[in-house]
Amino acid sequence: MENNTTEFDEYLSPHYITRSNWLRAAVLGANDGILSTTSIAIGVAAASTSKEPIILATLAGLVAGALSMAAGEYVSVSSQTDVEKSDVEREKMELEEMPEMELEMLTRIYEERGLKRQTAELVAKELTEKDALGAHIRDELGINDINQAKPIQAALASGASFTFGALLPLFVAMLLPLKNLEYYLYVFGIIFLVTLGAMAAKAGGSSVWKAVLRITFWGTVAMGVTALVGYFFGVTVG
Repeated sequence: MENNTTEFDEYLSPHYITRSNWLRAAVLGANDGILSTTSIAIGVAAASTSKEPIILATLAGLVAGALSMAAGEYVSVSSQTDVEKSDVEREKMELEEMPEMELEMLTRIYEERGLKRQTAELVAKELTEKDALGAHIRDELGINDINQAKPIQAALASGASFTFGALLPLFVAMLLPLKNLEYYLYVFGIIFLVTLGAMAAKAGGSSVWKAVLRITFWGTVAMGVTALVGYFFGVTVG
């Protein structure tokens, strides 16, 4: 029996949906870290006669972006958590005040999923007897351990991944010569974005080529427009 349980757990463990919360936040943070700081560096490099303003602008973008990503992710996911808690409290009240109606609601949910009326009633009654609130949270509200909002986890993943992503163009700006630096930044930025897109697609079980093409196209657009800003205004920094 214990061996069967272990095999069952191992069978379920590879499902990609279990990674959705942290993977989304981590990919978003790293992608934004690479793209935004590279774009800033390219824009400043296009109007600079020395490396110091480029490095300073990139470093400032790293710090501001990491804090902004972490704070923004925490606030947005916390808002989702507040909504979930509010709905859970409402379910508690409804189960106390109108248990028969709630049982009927659960029965109809299972009917809509394909169970016969008699079977749906039996399932609803047995689940209600075991854990009425848990059944309604899961099947009526659609909240479970996989998709439940986790603000701290999302904030840490976004902030840390943004920092990691932003460090890459910062190193490029520090280590490569000033001449043609905006082109170096663009090339390395695309390499970083393609690598990230491929890794994220593989971790999420999706098409690597689609992810690479998508991230390359939008990365090129963002960095190209930012470079044009530097050239367009023609302000010499240095």
